[in-house]
Amino acid sequence: MAAPGEGPAHPHARIAPVDLAARVDEALHVQAAAFGLGQDEIDVRRHIVLRHLEHPEARALGALAPDGRLVGFVYGLPNDRVQWWSTVVEPCLRATGSDGWLDDSFVITELHVHPDHQRRGLGRTLITAITDAVDQPRSILSAIDKDSPARALYRSLGYRDLARQVVFPSAAQPYAVMGAPLPLLR
Repeated sequence: MAAPGEGPAHPHARIAPVDLAARVDEALHVQAAAFGLGQDEIDVRRHIVLRHLEHPEARALGALAPDGRLVGFVYGLPNDRVQWWSTVVEPCLRATGSDGWLDDSFVITELHVHPDHQRRGLGRTLITAITDAVDQPRSILSAIDKDSPARALYRSLGYRDLARQVVFPSAAQPYAVMGAPLPLLR
């Protein structure tokens, strides 16, 4: 579940592998603060995160404050076309001629930094550290389809839009699916 070894040095937090399943409630607190989630959404996401982390190739890194609190995290796994996310995005990617990105890709499932710790490079450090440790030649992710600091970060790392206006069941806003060759740009 965790990437091997210590992560890269960062001036505001220690980046390291974490047992995200053991810290799922702490991670969801970070996600809720970053994404504005209510308790009902947190309860649903808890089961989803735990299910993802059962995958034998799932990896997770945390950004740990000096006091040990989790202030950011990233996790992902190799993509599999039978996974729910892939079944939702595949028709949209096929429509743009980009469905090949679903093969031999590492999916960034979640990347969140607590608002009190954003704009310090933690998200960049987390995503580059996790993707540097995988064997796949590319990475894919989905992000809310609007101009945002997250989308700007992904673009600066080499991610480009593969499909836009992707609608996930029960999501309030459409998403963009983005992909980048690995290693990510620095």
